[in-house]
Order: sequence, then structure tokens, then C-alpha cells
Amino acid sequence: MELRPYQTAAAEFISGRDRSLVLASVGAGKTCIALTAMQRMPVARWLVLAPKRVAVEVWPQEAKLWAPGLRVAVAVGTPKQRKAAFASDAQVVVTNYENAPEGKFDGVVFDELTRLKNPSGVRFKNLLKFLDGVSVRVGLTGSFTSNGLEDVFGQCKVVDQSLLGRAKGAFLQEYFVLINKEYGEWEPRKGSLDKVMQRIKPATFLLEGQSSKTETHIVEVRCDMDLTQYNQMKKDFVVQFPTAQAIATNAAVVTGKLQQMSSGFVYNTTVDLSGPGRTTATPIWFDTTKFDRLDELLQENQRAPTIVFYTFKEEQAELLRRYPHAQTLDSPNAVERWNQGAIELLLAHPKSAGHGLNLQHGGNKCVFLSLPWSLELYEQAVGRLQRSGQKHDVWVYIMLTNKTVDEKIWQALHDKRAISDIAKEALK
Repeated sequence: MELRPYQTAAAEFISGRDRSLVLASVGAGKTCIALTAMQRMPVARWLVLAPKRVAVEVWPQEAKLWAPGLRVAVAVGTPKQRKAAFASDAQVVVTNYENAPEGKFDGVVFDELTRLKNPSGVRFKNLLKFLDGVSVRVGLTGSFTSNGLEDVFGQCKVVDQSLLGRAKGAFLQEYFVLINKEYGEWEPRKGSLDKVMQRIKPATFLLEGQSSKTETHIVEVRCDMDLTQYNQMKKDFVVQFPTAQAIATNAAVVTGKLQQMSSGFVYNTTVDLSGPGRTTATPIWFDTTKFDRLDELLQENQRAPTIVFYTFKEEQAELLRRYPHAQTLDSPNAVERWNQGAIELLLAHPKSAGHGLNLQHGGNKCVFLSLPWSLELYEQAVGRLQRSGQKHDVWVYIMLTNKTVDEKIWQALHDKRAISDIAKEALK
């Protein structure tokens, strides 16, 4: 196997410096780029931090293809298994972000660097102490500014503190304006995005839109439903059904309730006061319009292999009731069987299917039954299909119930995308 020209250029960029950031669109092959660079650098032992599923399923497999000479140990599982991996003589130890690494390393690769966007967290601070003295650091991400410019600081700090400084307070003072002191809300100053991107540009390799010749087509699939109960919840924070009622305790909760209702159900949450105060969420169904429209869509596509992304457990439950043949990522060998074309319908939550999974060989269609608020989760989910090796145009279907919060979430994702696009433009 050979790297594509842009992958070779990215690997050379990494291997030519001790500290680097690679901003690559999902599916661009960041793992093979990193593995190629890691073999060229004078580092005796590497630590790779990645999302759990990526650490277990992606890095070991990719290493066999792109770096067969490197011994790789996966430090995931029981404390005993993790300890054995860290104590091994492997040249590369891969673990997930939730685990505390052990041992001595000369280099570190942060796969999906956005996991470290919060520099005030305990995990971040402990990791920073552990990595003190590790001079070679590589950050990989496909969604650097997905949720705003403020996220950039933590990601840069863990890679190279000389980029944007050591203190977030100073960073905020220089590039932001405090708009709400009580809640600590900051807004970027005019021109700050370009200034920040120019400042980190020498350490940053931007790789965009070169991973595949295929295109991604976004299709809105809209439907209408009776909004009587929806509007009642929106107005009164409570809605009465024949056998129960659903109550939202505040504005934040009502937003979640409205998103549920956009899919035709709402959770009735009760607390068992006779016991330890255990909370029970019982779904109340009142409309199946969105699911009926999904069935039409699947039929229109001739039941072609499709990934359906959902937000709520009850959505998954309804999908399994309607489509008993559907599989989830927890089904045995789901990824392998999907890529072999043996699964017609794969159900996944964006969080579980977000990072690193290679699903491009099993199909080219996905549906968002409901949308995540996070642009990172949305882009990474789409990137499971639109990545290197995909031979067909990718079709992404967005299910939207008209005049509901579905439309607001979709608009919010568009607004956040603008920030990412401007940031990338400044690095060109």
C-alpha cells in the first residue's frame, strides 16, 4: 500500500518538527499519516491517546498495514491488562483518554485532539504533568474549531504551550471580550480568528478535501406532524396525555423534551420516592410520522445498506421494533460484517460511531433520524462513510420535522460550520 501525495506531505510535515498539529477532514487517513511519520522520527517509545473504540479497533489494524515493523500494545481493558501493556516492550502503546498512562515515553500522538479542549479539567492537568518532558507531540483532529474559537486554546496547550501561551485567562483577554461576567461568557474580538490561526500556522498542516474524489450530498427529508402537544410543551413546560403527563423542570430540559417530541415521543420522568430516589424515564408515543417517512426513504433507496444515526435510546428501540433485521455496533463483528455488505441497516449513536471507524466499504448512505447539537459529532459520523476508500458519492439524509427544534439544531450546525470554515481559510 502506498500513501497518497497529500498523505506523504503530511507525514513529512510531522516528521520534520517536534511539535505539530494536523487538521484533516474526516476520512483523510490521519492514522496512516501518523504511523508513517512515527517510523521516521528518533523516538524510542510512543504513547497514542485515542477514543476507546479507535484505540481497540483502528490503531492495531492500521499499524499492521502501514507500520508492520512497530510493536503495538493496546492498554485497554482491566487494570491488569492495561498495566501489562504499559509495562511491555512495545514501541507504541495505545490507550483511551479515560485511562491514566504509565511508564516513560519519548513521543505522544493525540488522536482526536478535541477530547482535550478543556484545559481546566482534572484529566487534562494530570495528563499535562505526566507528559512533562515529552518533547515530541503530535495532535490530530478533523474538527479543530467545531464549537468555537475558545476550544483552540486547550488543544494547542497540550501540544505546544508556545503557540498560544500557558494561561487561558491571558488568551481570553487578548482575543475575546467578556460579555457576561456572571456566567463567564466570552465573545471573540473582531479579527481574532484570523490572528489565532496565523499564530499557530507554522506548526499546523491543513489537509482538506483531498481524501476522496467522491462527493457528499446532503438531502433534507422533511415531514409534518400535529404540533398541538409540541406547542403545549413549548409554552407551558408540561403536556397532558390520556394516561400520563410529561413535565420539563426548566428551559434546558424543555429543549430536550422538544427534540424527543420532534421524533414523535417524549419521556415521562418519575422518581421513586419510596426507595433510593431512582429515576425512571418511560416513553410516551403520540406520533409516528418521522419514522413512517424514514420507512418510505429506505424503500425509495431500494433497501440499500444504510447507517441510521439516532439520539435517544427510545429511537433505537423503535428502529429495532420496526426493523428486526437491523444491527447495532454492539452486534457481533458489526463493523466487519457491514464492510462485507452483510448488514442492510446499521443503527448507531454519533458518540459511538464518531471517531476512527472505517465503514466506507459497506455502503454510501446514512440517515440522521435526529441530529446531535455538536458539529464535531455530526462531521465525524458522516466521515465514517466519506473517507479514503469510498468508491461512490455519499448521501446524507437529514430527517427534519417542520416547525420544530429539529430546524434550530440544523441551523446551529450550519452556524458552527461557518466558524470551522473561516478558521481553515485563514490557514491556507
